[in-house]
Amino acid sequence: MASIRRQIPYTPKAPVRQGVYSQSVVVDRTMYISGQLGMDVASGQLVDGGVKAQAKQALINMGEILKAADCDYTNVVKTTVLLADINDFNGVNEVYKTWWAGGNRGGRCPRSSLRLLTRRPHHKQVVVQPSRDQWKPSCISR
Repeated sequence: MASIRRQIPYTPKAPVRQGVYSQSVVVDRTMYISGQLGMDVASGQLVDGGVKAQAKQALINMGEILKAADCDYTNVVKTTVLLADINDFNGVNEVYKTWWAGGNRGGRCPRSSLRLLTRRPHHKQVVVQPSRDQWKPSCISR
């Protein structure tokens, strides 16, 4: 039986999860990225500006983690967005559409799903979270 390659890419340019969590893990040719918040790396705090600013920062953080594995946004297959308030949907969707259409993925959004949080963790307004089999980067070679 062939061994499966497992890596833990890391970048100081994205928030580090507390505890035993990794920013991401690559298993064979599939990359799984931990849920990203709109957190500024330098301050360790959520960015000011509300849900739209936090959504943008979460996508920036995701991009830094992708870079750590020699990938980019074109490799993203699926995301899950968690919202504390459904009324924030339009604002997050506006950022999301602009982000992907703005050249980060050649104008095509990855498949996405939306979930509402039953309670807001630590007053966060938006969390961009990966799902299983979400990242299938072609940039990772065997």
